Amino acid sequence: MSVTEKVRAPRPVRLGPKSVAALLLVSAVGVVAFGWPLLAGADSGLAHAQDAPWLFAALLPLLVAVVVATIAESGMDAKAVAMLGVLAAVGAALRPLGAGTAGLEPMFFLMVLSGRVLGPGFGFVLGSVTMFASALLTGGVGPWMPFQMLSMGWFTMGAGLLPGPDRLRGRAELAMLAAYGAVAAFAYGTIMNLYGWTIIPGLASGISFVAGDPLHENLVRFLAYCAATSLGWDLGRAVLTVVLTVTIGPTLLKALRRATRRAAFDARVGFEEP
Repeated sequence: MSVTEKVRAPRPVRLGPKSVAALLLVSAVGVVAFGWPLLAGADSGLAHAQDAPWLFAALLPLLVAVVVATIAESGMDAKAVAMLGVLAAVGAALRPLGAGTAGLEPMFFLMVLSGRVLGPGFGFVLGSVTMFASALLTGGVGPWMPFQMLSMGWFTMGAGLLPGPDRLRGRAELAMLAAYGAVAAFAYGTIMNLYGWTIIPGLASGISFVAGDPLHENLVRFLAYCAATSLGWDLGRAVLTVVLTVTIGPTLLKALRRATRRAAFDARVGFEEP
């Protein structure tokens, strides 16, 4: 008998029940980690000053669980892990190019396109691993790192949850990715602000976090804080992501899809009579 591989056209790596459960669990942990100071009492202390090591300890096994579940349910092999490593290395190398100037971070557009081609599960792990690698590369390791890993994981996962390539291709797909990149760039900055806002003392009274205050009052202060401190940085990140997606996106999408097609992550082996 001969062995033949039936390779379908490249498409995002599918999510099975175990992958979805793992993603929901890690996302729930992330939401609690970011948001619980808003619901904490006045005598609980500033949350994020001490919780980063615990979050990092919880995040690593959950990331492994997402990888294992995705590989088990989609039939991916070592080629997928190798592509994960390559894309994470490229993303980590891109981050220092902006040097943090006005929020210009070119790695974000790569995460949008990679999540689009490879799917939400793969995208979440890629975003988290890329942020971890870039922190090691730039010396940006600190209590903020696990929160950045979660935020970038959500950022990349969102691109994988957009309508499939069988519905939108060409200019329509590119426009959708550019719009998502712009919105998600602001969302990333807003989520990270939620981490920093609760631990920075000495802010003006109108935008300071007040532990134990009603949720709606703190949210009003938080929006004012975002507008006053990071709106310009988020705008720079969004504009650069859109420009790179529109100009370089078509070429990179083709390259990623070609690599995915050749890797044949979801190929199935069939047996035929000679």
